[in-house]
Amino acid sequence: MGDLGARRATAADADRVTEIITLAFAQDPLWGHALARPDGADGHHAAFWRLFVEGALRYPWTWLTGGGEATTLWIPPGGAEMTPEQERQLAGLAADHLGHAADDYVELLGRFDAAHPQAEPHYFLTLFGTHPDHRGRGIGMRLLAHDLELIDAEHMPAYLESSNPANNRRYASVGFEPHGEFSYPGGGPVVTTMWRAAR
Repeated sequence: MGDLGARRATAADADRVTEIITLAFAQDPLWGHALARPDGADGHHAAFWRLFVEGALRYPWTWLTGGGEATTLWIPPGGAEMTPEQERQLAGLAADHLGHAADDYVELLGRFDAAHPQAEPHYFLTLFGTHPDHRGRGIGMRLLAHDLELIDAEHMPAYLESSNPANNRRYASVGFEPHGEFSYPGGGPVVTTMWRAAR
């Protein structure tokens, strides 16, 4: 995996990581829907993702490829995606930008929390994306494989939430199995939760 030049991201990388995630999820079936505004604008997306990025960067488990093509954001065992203050800021962004859909967005976050397994410590892949300019070359999956090698060395399980059904088979190819599912409030896009047992 050395040719990836994978390295641990730091606070100095927050802009690049946010850019990758914002672009990677712009057309996502779930998040594109959840962050949609009546006027069709998408300039607010980065502010939402920035909070997730900053929350993850509190831990040394956000990874970037050497050329900044792809990123993986993990929450290590015992960690939390965000601080309480960041959670409040996220709810505020929803109220400011999503209009009548803000309640659905907050409810969606609650469904993510409710679905998250709590019985066993694990690594949680909160976000994973490849910059659109570099898609289709396998870079993201090679970065994920790099991460899983490190997690396997600790003999720890891993968990993720797939918001795009097209990606489920990719996750299955590296050992994740379906764990459960839930949908956007009102019967919208479906999220598949996936678990990878310790190795």
